[in-house]
Amino acid sequence: MSAISDPVALLKRLIACPSVTPEAAGILDLLDAELAGLGFAVTRLRFEGDGSYPVDNLFATIGAGSPHLLFAGHTDVVPPGDPAAWSHPPFEPTEIDGKLYGRGAADMKSGVAAFVAAAAAYAADPNRRGKLSIAITNDEEADAVNGTKKLVDWAIAQGHHFDFAIVGEPSSAERLGDSIKIGRRGSLNAEIVVTGMQGHVAYPDKARNPLPVAAAVVTALKATPLDAGTAHFPPSNLEVTSIDVGNEATNVIPARARIRLNVRFNERWTPETLTDWLRQRIASVPALGVGVELAIPKPASRSFLSPTGGGVTLLAKTIAAQCGSLPDLSTGGGTSDARFIAQHCPVAELGVVGPSMHKVDEHVSIADVVGLTALYAEFMRRYFAAPAPG
Repeated sequence: MSAISDPVALLKRLIACPSVTPEAAGILDLLDAELAGLGFAVTRLRFEGDGSYPVDNLFATIGAGSPHLLFAGHTDVVPPGDPAAWSHPPFEPTEIDGKLYGRGAADMKSGVAAFVAAAAAYAADPNRRGKLSIAITNDEEADAVNGTKKLVDWAIAQGHHFDFAIVGEPSSAERLGDSIKIGRRGSLNAEIVVTGMQGHVAYPDKARNPLPVAAAVVTALKATPLDAGTAHFPPSNLEVTSIDVGNEATNVIPARARIRLNVRFNERWTPETLTDWLRQRIASVPALGVGVELAIPKPASRSFLSPTGGGVTLLAKTIAAQCGSLPDLSTGGGTSDARFIAQHCPVAELGVVGPSMHKVDEHVSIADVVGLTALYAEFMRRYFAAPAPG
């Protein structure tokens, strides 16, 4: 393969785009020009509807046949907060003592810059085989409704078949390559409304207090563990995040109580089986004359676990060769857009060390950006030379 291009220079240009979700702020124009210049066929797609804002996305591809490797990532960032709290302006990339500062430096414009730079070598190789695609959304940090899910579904509908995918999220814990993510827990938000009848505390017989039932429901939900965990995942956990009655009076029995909760669940569960479990636990509590309703306000994020062979094994071996040791195969953390890709092919997340992500003075080690680019390039070399995809 030919030499890779400069990922740090590209990262600086990406940081300079204030692409706070869902505003692309010119960042997709920048990547469009960069990828087209490498010979990629670039398609711009704008998805909207489904109760969320319109989102601009980009899909680029080069090569033909099998294997087909997909890189996916997001260019949107969380708001920087008060710019005065930053040591350097959040959208002015600042290089100091081997670190590059700016919003998105770690999460995850570094991953995008590294993969595009590494892709330059593949694109310039006259003997390349297979196909390389890049899927970029500007809607990962917020709703994630009109982004990666629709982008990948569109690509599948266009006849693309992906054999393996890498998402450039900051997966490393303490040093580059010490951990890759091969799965993520699912996440389900639920709301339980217990409705009684408002009344004066001196006349409880003329009211129906929803709070004793609400308390019993919370106790029932927490009394029985969901599971004991699996080989790759910790036990699923249910956390009650709010019990609210909206009542500031001391002499009024409230009309209703609202319980909010979140469940982070492993591959033993689906959103459907988990919802059934919640209904069963709620039904085990005597209603005492009040109404109890369960609602799932938005679709749950499904859990996923990629097979530990094929592309995952090759990625781990590539990291060991470059970094000196095999990475941990992690499933920790929150959700990511990899959950949408996992429905179509095995997927792993590999990116920089990211403890500063979403924080004031977000930054990334410049050496890590260069090292990540080298990892991506070497993986592509090995992957496209391998006899079988996956």
